[in-house]
Formats: sequence, structure tokens, C-alpha cells
Amino acid sequence: MFHVNAWGMPYAGVATGAKQAFLAGPLDPRSLVDVLFEEQVTVAAGVPTVWLAVADELARRGSRPPALRHIVVGGAQPPGSLIERYRRDFDIPIVQAWGMTETSPLASVAWPKHEMRDWDDQRLATAVSAQAGLPVPGISVSIRDSAGAELPFDGRTMGELWVRGPWVIDSYWKGAGREQFTADGWFRTGDIAVGSPDGYFVIADRIKDLIKSGGEWISSVDLEADIMAMAEVAEAVVVAMPDPRWQERPLAFIVAKQASTVTLEQVRRHLEERGWQRWQLPDRIQIIDAIPRTSVGKFDKKQLRARMGTDPAAPDPPA
Repeated sequence: MFHVNAWGMPYAGVATGAKQAFLAGPLDPRSLVDVLFEEQVTVAAGVPTVWLAVADELARRGSRPPALRHIVVGGAQPPGSLIERYRRDFDIPIVQAWGMTETSPLASVAWPKHEMRDWDDQRLATAVSAQAGLPVPGISVSIRDSAGAELPFDGRTMGELWVRGPWVIDSYWKGAGREQFTADGWFRTGDIAVGSPDGYFVIADRIKDLIKSGGEWISSVDLEADIMAMAEVAEAVVVAMPDPRWQERPLAFIVAKQASTVTLEQVRRHLEERGWQRWQLPDRIQIIDAIPRTSVGKFDKKQLRARMGTDPAAPDPPA
């Protein structure tokens, strides 16, 4: 199975009678923004890295696509600074959605509940826009510890996201990965999530990307989001580097904005100001020209780990 959402979106367009716009040439920010303007696109969807580049192109042009109602973001957790930038600079809401090829693909969308529609922007940003979504009808989600016990949706507790429903797979080809399926129909996604009291959830990390330092867990996704909120930073990826004392420590790969300088001291000070504890801060940063991407535009952490000579096996989810 591979990138089922590339098929799901065109089918959804046909089913709803929507006009669809496709790029005939290279998928670069300028060409994409041209299509948004010329074809009067009302809804667009893509991974966060695409919209980071598009935001810079819109800023360069000094205008927004006039027909664009909202942007759907999936595939990875978008930085809060990206969501805020689109709202503040372009008056374009970002709507998060979450799913996997194994969920065919959609499982949640971060739409506000009816009773939330009169909330102010700041309250909605925290309760809804920052979340990966609310389960769509027919889908059940649960957050579990390493023993499979259910964890509370309290806005704090991390655990593995389990999902089940009529369009969630119940096996892989030829029975591979049996340990990811339970007898009562749950699929263990490998995503680490935190549930909110309102019923939404946010993806904190992939199990394999969590950093376990001195027995405590650090979310690489949260670190990346806050580092990318720095004015000097264009993009950032955080991976675990082996450490003889603490087992693992955070290493940040950073692409600096043009004519900007980024130092480890700047990064650590910025993170402390945003509430991070000293033991959670990166011990090293590495400034690079570009972050490698997968074929669907996501940051490729596997390549970055390979630069360090390590690609760790996935640990157990938080207990």
C-alpha cells in the first residue's frame, strides 16, 4: 500500500461533482500558487512542507488566492506558527485531518463542534485548529499504554493511538504485522497521541521518532514546531542521537532563513522561553542547506538518521 490519499482526494472530487485542478508541470511553490489563482481553487490539501513554501510565495506576491476558503493539512503535524501565519497574514484557515493508508484514508477532521462555532479565534486555535482532528462518524479511537490499558483524554497523557471502524484494515497482505491487530478489531497505528477533554486528539509523534532521554519521553514533533516558530528558522527536524549516559538526546537539523544565523544558544534560549525544561533541550544543532524529503513531500528522518549512522528500532509506547 502506498499513499492512498492521492487516490482518495480525486475520488472525493468526482463523488461531489467538484471541479479538480491538477498541475501539469513541476510541483513547485510558484506553479502551485499560479493554479490556486488561475483556477479559482476553493479547497486545497497537502502536507505541511508544501504549505510552508506556499506561504513564502504568497508573501512574495503580497496577495492571497481570492477563492480559497481553507487548506486541509495532513501527513504530518503542522507547526502552530504555520497555522497562525495563514490565519494572520492571509485570512486562510488551516484544517487538520488525520488518517493512514490503513484507514482508507480518512479517520478524523479538526472541524469545530456546533457548540464551539461562536468561540473566539484564540480559543478555537487551541481546542480545534491545533488538533489532528475529531473522529469522523463510524470511526472509534482510543489511546493506550504499552500494556494496552486505556488512557484518559485529559490533554496531557501520551499513548499509542488505536483506531477501529468499518474502513480500517483488519490485516496486512499474507498476515504480516499481526501484532498490530487485536482480537476485538483495534488497529495499533504506531502514532503517539494526546487526547483532549473535548474528544479531539493531536499526534505527538511516531513511536519510532520519540526520544527517550534518561527514561523520559521527548516529542520530536513538538520540538520541531517550536524551533520553526523562530524568526531565523525556515525548517527544522529533530531526531534522537545516541548518548552513552542518557540513552538518547535530541539533535536538531535546521535550515536557516536567508541571511540569518542560528546558534545552539539561540535555540535553547527560545525553547526555554516557550516552557521547555533544560533536560528536553537539544544538545546539538546542525545547520544544513535543505531537509531531505520523501516522495510525498514529508521530511525524511530516515536519511537524517543515516547521516549519524543510526536508524533506531521503534521503542515501546509510553507506559
